[in-house]
Amino acid sequence: MNTGADILDYNKTLSAEELEIANALCELIEKHLPLAAGKVWHGHPVWFIGGNPIVGYSLKKSGIEMLFWSGQSFNASGLRALGKFKAAALSVPTLNDLDAKVIGAYLVEAKAIQWDYENLPKKRELEKLTDF
Repeated sequence: MNTGADILDYNKTLSAEELEIANALCELIEKHLPLAAGKVWHGHPVWFIGGNPIVGYSLKKSGIEMLFWSGQSFNASGLRALGKFKAAALSVPTLNDLDAKVIGAYLVEAKAIQWDYENLPKKRELEKLTDF
């Protein structure tokens, strides 16, 4: 299991329903990104592949929100563009809104489609990290 103790501690601060959502997301992330390493980064759970942030989630007023750093480049629809780079988000306000099949497809794309966020501060621009 690549979910760090700090993520488990973060999850313990959530309400009962939010905790169920977070635990389900952790399981999906572990299943589809087994080589990704998770930790709390900038206050929220984030999974990295080779130092590059791939996916994470955080608690918003509307509930749990997943963030896919390269999500605007995914082929699958349903994500909301977020910020000025390539990130996209998915709201999961209730456990009933969590569609494991859809999220699994996003996670498969998250592994295949990566922009290089790790080196963004040095290069001051995003470059493709994987071929897509």
